[in-house]
Amino acid sequence: MSEVVETFGQYGGRYVPETLIPALDELTAAWEEAKRDPAYRAELDELGRTYVGRPSPITRAERFAPGKRLYLKREDLNHTGAHKINNALGQVVLARRLGKQRIIAETGAGQHGVATATACARFGLECVVYMGSEDMRRQAPNVERMQLLGATVEPVEFGTRTLKEATSAAIRDWITNVESTHYVIGSCVGPAPYPELVRELQSVIGREAREQLLEAEGALPEVVVACVGGGSNAIGMFAAFLDDADVRLVGVEAADAASLGTGRAGVLHGARSSILADEDGQIADAHSISAGLDYPGVGPEHAWLRDTGRATYLPCTDEEALEAFARLSRTEGIVPALESAHALAVVDRLDAEYVAVCLSGRGDKDLAEALSALGRNVPDDA
Repeated sequence: MSEVVETFGQYGGRYVPETLIPALDELTAAWEEAKRDPAYRAELDELGRTYVGRPSPITRAERFAPGKRLYLKREDLNHTGAHKINNALGQVVLARRLGKQRIIAETGAGQHGVATATACARFGLECVVYMGSEDMRRQAPNVERMQLLGATVEPVEFGTRTLKEATSAAIRDWITNVESTHYVIGSCVGPAPYPELVRELQSVIGREAREQLLEAEGALPEVVVACVGGGSNAIGMFAAFLDDADVRLVGVEAADAASLGTGRAGVLHGARSSILADEDGQIADAHSISAGLDYPGVGPEHAWLRDTGRATYLPCTDEEALEAFARLSRTEGIVPALESAHALAVVDRLDAEYVAVCLSGRGDKDLAEALSALGRNVPDDA
């Protein structure tokens, strides 16, 4: 069944089985009420300060890109090590208002799974996380963290055994258990109201960054950059700058998972967006060394920002991301997530002096994969 509820141009809407419509209506109503309730915002603000560690700082990266004023928005310093905790806590608090005691999630790189498991542990809720077995291999430390936090990690063994299949498995669970379960979608994808809900919960990144950059430089940056898989850290970072016409917005996709750069309009996981698909509409496989970016779709708002020209989306190869991963580690003493390394990799390409990058997460989870790809030897000139 398809239902156009909230759209971004030709994108968005609800393309889901009839079974899920009441749950989406319930969630929409609860979200609209929560947005108007000062107590909901106060609870999230308090959790941000005392549990997550917000505001996350900005860091001037003076050696990574000589000749540029490069600032990093340090979401890697959040509790759990990434931006994902902002959305997970917001949705789990919302689920409690709905009386849901069982939480499910999908995860690729594992950071959303860890964040959701963390939020569920904080509030004593049952948590089930679906994860492709290939991603479980690549992100073994995060699997162990989820299990330690009390979550059940369900391996997904079909297809490419990555994020796309994990999302499909989570949706099937939700259809079966819709009355008792809230599905914490990890990115700004899925049927309405999820894209807007996730954007608003992640917009704290951009609000903080805008204020911090103005304080540091007395002006807004020329360019704001973030990596894009589903696109939640990017849409959160971009949100505060959308009305600033002089600030360019640049999203960076994995070259072999470039839903915006090489995709076509189509439906995936409940929403119409730009997706990787063949002429018959069959979803194509996506690849990235980063488990968080190998998704064959993207949030519908990003597709709309691309079409309107408000944001530009660039590709980044595995090799370019690995070089940036190693270079930031060597020049700044910061080990970024491989996802974030994609955003860092394009900084040299930008015709701009003053640049802000969302460092969406830390690289602990990626060490084994990155060092293996680098031959366990970081280039001396990284």
